[in-house]
Amino acid sequence: MFPPPSTDPASTLRRAVNRLGRRMRAERLPDALPSGRLGLLAQLYREGPTTPGALATALHVQPQSLTRTLAALQEDGLVTRVRDAADGRQYRIELTQSGFAAMARDVEHRDAWLRARMEAELNETERELLRLAAGLLDRLAADEWPADERPSRG
Repeated sequence: MFPPPSTDPASTLRRAVNRLGRRMRAERLPDALPSGRLGLLAQLYREGPTTPGALATALHVQPQSLTRTLAALQEDGLVTRVRDAADGRQYRIELTQSGFAAMARDVEHRDAWLRARMEAELNETERELLRLAAGLLDRLAADEWPADERPSRG
């Protein structure tokens, strides 16, 4: 017999966030791009043009693993490579109008689904509480934790 799930606040939050994340991914449009491509477009959508190395760092992947995804997105006309004006040796990856439209369409679809669920399931106070919690979750997700304060992964 397995022990019941932990009631530790961190475990409870992790399970809820993971479950909502899976549910949001399930609410994709039928013709949506694969999730790896959407993740890359989403990063550019949120943060704007960047170098492939910075994009890999932001997505927590090796730069080599982005090569095929970037090539496919470029071939589909969703991103473009532009030589960096400040450093001509570097390229910056940018969303094209089509890439921006694809992301906006995906975001609008998922936001509409979540908005409808929130309005159907939650009262005004609960919706406001979630709005406040979203800011806290963004803070927890930030990559700005000083390295010397980061817990070990052992």
